[in-house]
Amino acid sequence: MREFSVPERLGVLGLGVALAAAVWPSVTDATGLGVPCPLRALTGVPCPGCGLTTAAVALVRGDLGSAAAANPVIVGLAVVTVVAIPLLALRTVGALPPPVAWSAPARRRTEWGSGLLALASWLFQLHRLGVG
Repeated sequence: MREFSVPERLGVLGLGVALAAAVWPSVTDATGLGVPCPLRALTGVPCPGCGLTTAAVALVRGDLGSAAAANPVIVGLAVVTVVAIPLLALRTVGALPPPVAWSAPARRRTEWGSGLLALASWLFQLHRLGVG
């Protein structure tokens, strides 16, 4: 079994998020239940992922503005998904070669970039929700 690239993994994650976001409103309408952010419920401080459910549902409904306002990270995940899913399909049928392993410096840059993205998302949520 081959290794999947980071974009391929993110694409599959994005596809799963899109499917869940399409179903989630009917679940909440039927049950009245929601999923609160555990960190925000316990401390009053939002996490970097706060608003992602709202953003994903808005994006699936075609409301890009509301999605970006709730958590702009969802827009990036959607873009990666739109690119990665066809890439994954083409690699699966053999039309494209498998991905090349990343070098240690490339992995380190990606780790730093991911950390900075999480920090930026957290700062955005703190500002959006008026904390601090």
